[in-house]
Amino acid sequence: MEGKILTTNREAEYKYFLLERFEAGLVLKGTEVKAVRNGRANLKDSYATIQNGEAWLFNAHISPYEFGNRENHEPLRKRKLLLHRQEIRRLLGKVEQRGLTLIPTKMYLKNGCIKCEIALAKGKKLYDKRETERRKTDAREAQQAMKQRRVT
Repeated sequence: MEGKILTTNREAEYKYFLLERFEAGLVLKGTEVKAVRNGRANLKDSYATIQNGEAWLFNAHISPYEFGNRENHEPLRKRKLLLHRQEIRRLLGKVEQRGLTLIPTKMYLKNGCIKCEIALAKGKKLYDKRETERRKTDAREAQQAMKQRRVT
């Protein structure tokens, strides 16, 4: 499904329970495409919303292309997400009824096109975050113990 991963939102796994994932195309300008391909994109504080039957990506920072001219893009402009109408309706229903949010999790290259994976997400409480950290630490320690056992 995915090609080369260009950027990921690592904070999303920590802050949210990611329930469902969707693949969306992005409407980008020429210099934005070049900047994203060079790895100059950041999804850290970004989110998606649905306005007037269209999906939009906000706060996704794409740095200006260093070899661009005066037609270079704005780094934090809103970008349109390309989804099927049925997907937009489904997402809108879940966001409005269940109080979920849309979080972009990664941008990747697929068949020469830049795609964005968005996820329906529910915010974690502090104790959920601690539990996630505890599980990761336990798994890491178990992996290290297995590695030590193989070496000796």
